[in-house]
Order: sequence, then structure tokens, then C-alpha cells
Amino acid sequence: MPAREVWPHEAHDFTPWLLANVDVLSDLLGMDLVLDVAEHPVGGFFLDLMGRDEATGTTVIVENQLEPSDHAHLGQILTYAAGTNPTTIVWMTTGFRPEHRAAIDWLNEHTDEDTRFFGVEIQVVRIGESTPAPAFKLVAQPNDWEKQVKSATTGAASGQLSEKGRLYWDFWDQVRTKIQAGHPSWSRARTSTKASWFDMSTGTSGALVSMSFTRAGLSVQLYFDADPAVNAARYEALLAQKEQFEAELGAPAVWDPMPGRKAARIAVYSDFSDVAETDSWPAMTDWLFDRQSRLRAAIDAVGGIPAVT
Repeated sequence: MPAREVWPHEAHDFTPWLLANVDVLSDLLGMDLVLDVAEHPVGGFFLDLMGRDEATGTTVIVENQLEPSDHAHLGQILTYAAGTNPTTIVWMTTGFRPEHRAAIDWLNEHTDEDTRFFGVEIQVVRIGESTPAPAFKLVAQPNDWEKQVKSATTGAASGQLSEKGRLYWDFWDQVRTKIQAGHPSWSRARTSTKASWFDMSTGTSGALVSMSFTRAGLSVQLYFDADPAVNAARYEALLAQKEQFEAELGAPAVWDPMPGRKAARIAVYSDFSDVAETDSWPAMTDWLFDRQSRLRAAIDAVGGIPAVT
């Protein structure tokens, strides 16, 4: 059935719906996606939606079109990308003309390995007298494998890709695979990262579970990165339940309000210190899996992440 029978107006109906039902798009793209800005100004224009991929902390932009693709919207989304410097660019329409789908494929082939373009068709299905349901279709996407090969090849040739980066990529991919096999709801991420950390969603915007190699050792953290006032309020609310939180966690935590920073965290640290200790990867992975399980159980035990506005 036509999308406009469900969402008559793009800005007034579809964009707010997508903002409130971001999981539908997250599942399709394989990301821990958070959308928190609608009608974001870019020069004299307004981008439909902007947010981030919580697994990487990178910017995501979404341009909606409740009609078939056209040249004007292709130009708009490139303009918005230039003004927001995103990693992930999503163009949603009710149908892609062949030349516009080819344009997305061309962009994926010719941009750097950290930039991704997606084309999503907005479809609606209805069986009998049932309530209409969205059935988005991914019609254009980056070829991550080709981009990984490109990254490794060009990085090695230019000296930009360090051996440490390669180790992080392989290690986090091992961790990601184990977690998605045992707890797929923790992360939708389909690729690894060359960074020293790997972030996962808690289901609450502005609150992450972060696994990272730090100077103090390999850690699992509940990390607050929303508005500073919200971060502080959430931190203090959990600190007031410290005894119950740590009892479920099974170990003392490091409670760090991060004074002078626009963040706060509750962390546990291991004796592991260096990703280069490849013989210890299985033990590191088991530790991360166990501590993240305990951390999430501790969050649930105290009633979840406080809803602060």
C-alpha cells in the first residue's frame, strides 16, 4: 500500500515516526543507531534527521523522501553530508530510480573506507484487515569487505595503518562475534573497529557500555555522554545505589564523575593491559563477556538507567 496512506506528510508524520521507531532502521542497517536531532539546519537547508552509531560514536544522517528518488534530493543529501561530516549517510525513498541507485553504488566505491552510503526503500505491508506495518528494504549499501581490503592496502602503503590498529580490529571482531552469538541484543554492529574501544548500546540514549583498553587496563564501563546535567544526574542516582549496584556487579567499581569533562562513568578494570598480548585474547574475551553481563545485570537491579530530562 502507498506510504502516504500511513504517513501523509513527510516532515509532520514520517520523520517523527522514524525518530520514535529508530529500532526498525537500526535492525535493517545493522547498527546501534540513535537519532536525536530532527530538522537540523545546514546552511539555509534543513536535514531531516541526525544522530550517531553508538558502537563507533560516529555521525549518521538520514534524508527522507515520501516519493521516488530525484536529482534534487541526491544533491541535498550530498550538501548535508558536506555540512555535517557524517560517517553514515542514509537516503530513504519510496523507490529508487536506477541512476540514483547507481550513484549510491559509485559513492560507496569511490569514497574512503570510513564513509558509507545506504539507500532504503520505504514500503508498507498490510495483510487482510491488519494494521499497516513498515517493511523497509535495503536496496543499496557499502561493500564493507572491499572497503576493509582497501583500508588495509592503502594504509599499509602510506604507513597510516599501524600494527596496533590491525590488532584492535582483529580483537574486537572476535569479541563482537562472541557477543552476538550469545547476546545479539547487545549490539547490531556488523563490522569491527581499529580504535582502542568498542561501544555498545544500553537501550537508553546518552548511556553506553564501553569496552576499552585504557592506561589502567582493559575495562568495561557504563559511560554517560549526553548533556552534562543529564550525565551528572544519572551518575548521582546510581551512586546513591552503589551497594546494590556493586553487589550485582560482583566487584567494586571505579566511580568517576570526570570533573571538568562533559561525561561520567562507572568502570571495572582487569589485569589485562595490552591488545598485543594475543595469547591472552581468549581470556580477555571471556572477561569482557562476563563483566558486561554483570554490568547489565547491575543496571537492571537498580531499576535501569535513570530517565532524566
